[in-house]
Amino acid sequence: MFTVCKPVSKLAKSAIALATVAFLAACEPGGIGGGPSINTSKPVPVALLVPRSGDAALAQSLENAARLAMSDLQNVQIDLRVYDTAGNAGTASAVAQQAVADGAKIIIGPVYAQAANAAGLAVLNNNVNVLSFSNNTSIAGGNVFVLGPTFENTANRLVNYAGSKGKSGTVIVHSNDAAGQLGQAAIANALGNSRVKNAGTVGYDRSQQGVINSVPTIKATVDSTGADSIFLTATTAGALPLYTQLLPEAGVSPATTQFIGLTRWDIPSQTLELPGVQGGWFALPDPSKSQSYRQRYNATYGEAPHPISGLAYDGIAAIGALVGQGKSNALTGAALTQNAGFQGVGGIFRLRPNGTNERGLAVATIQNKQVVVIDPAPQSFSGAGF
Repeated sequence: MFTVCKPVSKLAKSAIALATVAFLAACEPGGIGGGPSINTSKPVPVALLVPRSGDAALAQSLENAARLAMSDLQNVQIDLRVYDTAGNAGTASAVAQQAVADGAKIIIGPVYAQAANAAGLAVLNNNVNVLSFSNNTSIAGGNVFVLGPTFENTANRLVNYAGSKGKSGTVIVHSNDAAGQLGQAAIANALGNSRVKNAGTVGYDRSQQGVINSVPTIKATVDSTGADSIFLTATTAGALPLYTQLLPEAGVSPATTQFIGLTRWDIPSQTLELPGVQGGWFALPDPSKSQSYRQRYNATYGEAPHPISGLAYDGIAAIGALVGQGKSNALTGAALTQNAGFQGVGGIFRLRPNGTNERGLAVATIQNKQVVVIDPAPQSFSGAGF
């Protein structure tokens, strides 16, 4: 669930998401930044904020993933304390303060953007960092980090790949709601930093008629600019099935105009059956590592993990990797944002000083109703894709 909130202070801008290997490896943290001093020879108190009374299944899956990560740590002990936010910003603020009063040195969660923003503000003066499960970068910054996959990260990966394949111009097609506008901005920014030209932008209202009405404009924009690709913010639960049917019917053929998606096109799996998505490009976490995590979670708990549960694993494992280095400044902002990043359930990731994140993503297409990786996820931040 993508949620948007207005920034409440300079602190604010950030994010929810999806994401194994046994351990998260960290490389040397930087100098002292914002954050508490810890005693690495004792269990480190960590607070996990989940919406138990709002979405019990999601909350349990996040807690399970965190405990799975704890069981994978070597020579590091974490004292995990779980708090219920009820999916509510006011409650999140109160329990974040309670967690710090109980001794928490860092907070993982909450899920929703408003709750994460509130939690960060509540403990800002305590010098405690918050690793939220949100993907809304409008709340990232200060002591709030977003672990969720961001539009910016996905747009950069796909635009860079498009440029490497000789694409010269892209038309951005976005919904006019908040998520669509944020997606449009991310794509436009990525295009501005690439060799691919921004050939135009077409917005649409999120209704069947809104999509239908936009098709002639998209066709005219492609024709008049000579664009060789279209970048869609549409989701599989939203306008994507309709667009991939109507655009080819209108003469915008995926055979000559590359369709690119900002969201996952392989979820739900029924989407792979659609004729119009065949040959489209989208990004996803490292498939082999993601599958390994799902298998381990299922073997441990007897059920499939929630799609965003891997974020809790990533948060705990990153903390464990840093604490394992035995330094009292392991949970400062400078340590958390060390440049080499970490290895997570979906591949490499790192936290940025502005509170956002970068994740190493694979580029995939759909061929014969199957997902095919056409550019593997990078294995380090000096590798391809960065």
